[in-house]
Amino acid sequence: MQMSDSRQINAPQQVVWEAILNPDVLKECVPGCTEMSGSAEDGFEATVVQKVGPVKATFKGQVTLADVEAPNKVTLNGEGKGGAAGFAKGGAVVTLAPGDNGGTLLTYEVEAKVGGKLAQLGSRIIDGFAKKMADQFFNNFQEAVEGPSDETEAEEGHGTEHKKKGWFKRMVSG
Repeated sequence: MQMSDSRQINAPQQVVWEAILNPDVLKECVPGCTEMSGSAEDGFEATVVQKVGPVKATFKGQVTLADVEAPNKVTLNGEGKGGAAGFAKGGAVVTLAPGDNGGTLLTYEVEAKVGGKLAQLGSRIIDGFAKKMADQFFNNFQEAVEGPSDETEAEEGHGTEHKKKGWFKRMVSG
């Protein structure tokens, strides 16, 4: 299963680059991620809990970086084992380029494969789930990096349990 997309992120390319290599950002952005440790140099270890159709599994796996061309391109390769549910593995080639108004154009190409019980669910369920996961990850990533919109600023102080939009950008610039 393959898919690709792009999005405009309203943050400088260097900030976006640093975020994509940061385990705290990745943990916040990967849907269902309960643990993330490691570094860009050595790779990351992650635990992700997901429900795919009728199958709920805890995946433990590794993410490694390859073809690193700072701050323009990186390939993220991941593989996770979910016990009896099977396995999932895939990669994402993430390309960054100067975007509009000092922002960054992020383009990604994702390839995913599954085996075991997960593979028996059928390609329509798996493809839909993989697309949803990629969309959620990059939506979460964009929110973590961009910084608060005027609406978010107005809502601050109304007790939200989630990290504020743009927390990474504020962390590196502040």
